[in-house]
Amino acid sequence: MQMAVNILLVIDALIMIVFVLLQSGKSAGLSGAISGGAEQLFGKQKAKGLDLFLHRGTVVTGTLFFLLAFLSAYVI
Repeated sequence: MQMAVNILLVIDALIMIVFVLLQSGKSAGLSGAISGGAEQLFGKQKAKGLDLFLHRGTVVTGTLFFLLAFLSAYVI
């Protein structure tokens, strides 16, 4: 059981890394962070298409990663 959870944890981590690396950047570098970063952070811009899929996939794999890590450390 412990081996299966650890394998699932590694697979989930790799998928989460792919999701994070495929997401587009939200600002235009350092100048965007200083001048207009707050507008994008608190604005009402919704992700669409592939960005929405990647965002939701990152949230799901992050939650699954937390649950598997908890299961691996405390339950088993």
